Amino acid sequence: MSKLPTATRDWLAGPGLTRLWEAVRKRLESNGVQATGSLRLTSVNAQERNALSLLLGKPFTGATATVHLDMLDARLRASAAGLGLREVLEELGQPLTDRRAVRAGIAARREHVWSSLASVLDASPLTGQDWAGQWYELLRRTGIPRGVTPETSVRTLQQAVHVLTLLLGPEGGGTRGRGELAAMATGSAHGLDDGTWLARLVQRGIALAHGTEFPGDASGRRALWRLVSVTPDEVSSTVLTYGLRPVGGGWREQALRERTDHHAEAHLTSRDLHDLQLQLPAGTVIHICENPRVVEAAADAAGVRALVCTSGSAATVVLTLLDALAATGCRFAYHGDFDWPGIALANRIIRRYGAQPWRMCAEDYEHLAARSQAKGIPQLPLDGHPVSAAWDPGLAPAMTALGVALHEEATLDLLVDDLA
Repeated sequence: MSKLPTATRDWLAGPGLTRLWEAVRKRLESNGVQATGSLRLTSVNAQERNALSLLLGKPFTGATATVHLDMLDARLRASAAGLGLREVLEELGQPLTDRRAVRAGIAARREHVWSSLASVLDASPLTGQDWAGQWYELLRRTGIPRGVTPETSVRTLQQAVHVLTLLLGPEGGGTRGRGELAAMATGSAHGLDDGTWLARLVQRGIALAHGTEFPGDASGRRALWRLVSVTPDEVSSTVLTYGLRPVGGGWREQALRERTDHHAEAHLTSRDLHDLQLQLPAGTVIHICENPRVVEAAADAAGVRALVCTSGSAATVVLTLLDALAATGCRFAYHGDFDWPGIALANRIIRRYGAQPWRMCAEDYEHLAARSQAKGIPQLPLDGHPVSAAWDPGLAPAMTALGVALHEEATLDLLVDDLA
């Protein structure tokens, strides 16, 4: 229920005072919601001059107008409005936000995060160690990731101190699995998964304690864990392959050849890749696809060409396999989805390995789009921002012009023919 009389509210909300209220609202929200100081309006038109003159009880005749907020507040209280400046603004719009108080609150909560970390460190066996002080100062400089609440920050930093105490404190020692360590500290076996803030906090502490640089890739981070006898999980993430025939004499190489003989796919873990001798005949062409459905179809058709699937975004284990194959002299051909994320992934793979585009040019796209339309297949809209294809400058314009996304299933029969 409005506290302002209807006629008064309608007049105050009129176009002649709109700019005044906008400027006053901005000023009050920035100065602690105090009706003090003054503001200056420029390019004041006749309608605004008339409204200001009536509101403040004095004539405004020029193109600029200076309004003293304390006088405006007093004038409103003595008028038919009967309310102060803050109350009037909130009657006309949204409640005011004291931005100064908000900033002070944010600063206080942020300081609480770091004072809490300092207290936990001081009470831990890590206190007094040079690297622990360096770690604390480094974390203060880098700050809290965007979107992490102060409450979560306090908890995560305490967990990091707990993990580092287990690894580097006087009672540290012994080999642990990363999942086991995470469960001990966080209650979840995934609490220290690569990419989490907690994992980065702990890894920075390990790097400082051992006087080594913070690693920039997954293999370097695994090596860092091994410095403190933590074994990373090397079996849950896999790369899907088909048709690999390594020439090595071990049982792993033989198993891959046997699966190829039986037209069966293979899922290789990081642990497999450590022990496999991935020497293939010189010049072997490895086809790379994005969607596991291509591997399934190739196996069903008894395809004879080697195939590696990125399963979307090409996880570390995928790149590890491709790196190993590239080191033996293999060559590559790449096919992926005709959408913008698919083009971005294709750029990564083609640039990294010098791969040839495999049915990935503008004419391939246009042919597939026309074929799908002729068959009456529902077409997906092409969403997102265009990505230029490094191998064909004409592909992005062609995709933009047609506006259709084509996933690998649309090309499946042609890809399987190539692999056969």
